[in-house]
Amino acid sequence: MIKLRYPHLFEPVRIGDTLFRNRIFSAPTGHPDVTLDGWFTEDAITYYERKAQGGAAAVTLGEAIVDSVYGKRHKFQVSLDNNAVKHNLSRLADTVGRHGAVVSIELQHSGMNATPAQGPDAPPVYGPSACTAGGVHIKEMPEEIILEIIDKFADAAFLAKSCGFGMVTVHAGHGWLLNQFYAPRLNKRTDKWGGSAENRARFTVEVVDAIHRRCGEGYPVEVRISGTESNDVGYGIDEGIKFACELDGHADIIHVSVGSSTGLTGKNNVFGTTHPSMFLEDGVNVKFAAEVKKHVNKSLVATVGALSDPAMMEEIIASGKADIVEIARGLICDPDIPNKALDGREDEIVHCIRCMSCFSHLMAHGHFFCALNPETSRERYFQRCLPTPERRRVLVAGGGTGGMQAALSAASYGHEVILCEKGPRLGGNIRCEEKVPFKKHLTEYIERQERMISRAGIDLRLNTEVTPEYAEAIGADVIIAAFGAVPAIPDIPGIDGENVMSAEAAYTAPEKVGETAVILGAGLVGMELAVYLSMLGKKPVIVEMAAQINDGGNFLHGKCVEAELDIYGVEIYCSSKAVKVDDSGVWCQTPDGLKQFKADSVICATGLRPLMEEAAALRGCSKRFYQLGDCLAPKTISEATAAAATIARDIGRY
Repeated sequence: MIKLRYPHLFEPVRIGDTLFRNRIFSAPTGHPDVTLDGWFTEDAITYYERKAQGGAAAVTLGEAIVDSVYGKRHKFQVSLDNNAVKHNLSRLADTVGRHGAVVSIELQHSGMNATPAQGPDAPPVYGPSACTAGGVHIKEMPEEIILEIIDKFADAAFLAKSCGFGMVTVHAGHGWLLNQFYAPRLNKRTDKWGGSAENRARFTVEVVDAIHRRCGEGYPVEVRISGTESNDVGYGIDEGIKFACELDGHADIIHVSVGSSTGLTGKNNVFGTTHPSMFLEDGVNVKFAAEVKKHVNKSLVATVGALSDPAMMEEIIASGKADIVEIARGLICDPDIPNKALDGREDEIVHCIRCMSCFSHLMAHGHFFCALNPETSRERYFQRCLPTPERRRVLVAGGGTGGMQAALSAASYGHEVILCEKGPRLGGNIRCEEKVPFKKHLTEYIERQERMISRAGIDLRLNTEVTPEYAEAIGADVIIAAFGAVPAIPDIPGIDGENVMSAEAAYTAPEKVGETAVILGAGLVGMELAVYLSMLGKKPVIVEMAAQINDGGNFLHGKCVEAELDIYGVEIYCSSKAVKVDDSGVWCQTPDGLKQFKADSVICATGLRPLMEEAAALRGCSKRFYQLGDCLAPKTISEATAAAATIARDIGRY
């Protein structure tokens, strides 16, 4: 008999009439590849299938709307009151379910968050009580509409069941309709749908009971709630416990998340708590599920948020904090977490660094890509069967994130790979952040890549600079130049002073930074450095020549960083161009004229200079030549790893 390292985590659980193979569920995530007719594309189907292949016990689709008249937030949401989606959903359920996972779907109604239709005959936007939100007049939902929506939840669940979905997840958290009815600040009703916790929870309880009547008592119904709204004007865990107690015995699973997206005006960074930012500890929201667990007796309790460590998840289940652990971004980053934990390959897990780039890219461009997993949202491309490549001798010049991924991907396709790094260690510029607490998962990622390189039969050559002469001596068929970039230092008087250092140097040796510091540049590098120095007790300020901060397109992470800067009281002075550095600090031209910012240290976080020409010098040293990452232009980790994996896949095939 094989002894499992995580026996509680991999203990099957029967919920209603359904057996789940372990306690790791893929939490609800939507996918942007939905047609205007409400059909998931093959890319979206493969995205969900990949999670089932990775070993999750349940795979939950997010953002399926039960009411397309009053409940739709945006046009790319699947409408479950349209039977035309049945064929597509049946195909998805079959594709995912064949891998042994239970397929679930999240049932949502936007309520007062619905996008109002236009025109004289447009239906109203309903909420629990009349109010004005975001300039939209919200009408109090009449009881006949409440009862109609309860039926629509049940009908949607029945449709899902008939398509092969083994469970449904009722979304009663995060500021959607059912959560709006429960939140005292939004629900001012005096009828049976408002007032006491029992009345405010009645809508959700009636929905769950209606689903069980329609689909059978043995059909699992999960209910996602916000255990706390995580905001100084929202409700706290005491109200969350009351909500859970009302659901106890009705819901099969009470899924305890946190936060709300509706009507909050407090200072708290709710998004960065609901979707924990890198500044919060692993498993930060487990404590709320643990409190709920103390008060419910019949329903199982699930927890979610910043989970990817099998040992931590095992302890959560073993200690009784929760019965189920749910993972969203963690399985976007590494869908194989369950299988790796089961096989004893924990050191191969790629832990989500919680950088928010997936969310930011989704909201800005309509697709989400993971910084560390180049296959995310490209699953169908990477799973597509191709002819076996002709074996090539591949030289990768540069051992940063892009170079490491290129080497690993090329080796996985059977090529002979030589990886050269100019310095003594792999990792590139990111290595300078290895002491930063909120970057610990990024450091773990670099260390993980090093381990995988050592196991992949790659010829690693550290302290080796690749010159044209060296490259020609290697005789490679393919050269991939991943030289990276060096700090760009502004040309201003005094910039070479002894009190001036680069951001990289400040990260590497923060003890050399004075008690006060001026950081030149309000990009993510400079702002994160200010957070780190503040954590060490130093007092930085940031000056930026542009009129606003530069989040590099990752605006959600930018908001999280700004929230941390606010906590530490770090001031940012925009429209302030540094014109001179002296022993006492920096002189800047500001909207108010010339101003001195006094400080012990001056730190340059003014961007990077790509090593473009140095990399291009290798062109002609092999038949095929590629440049990737920062030696083309400053790139994100996501862009570098995606290009690296794709280039490696092309070698020997095209």
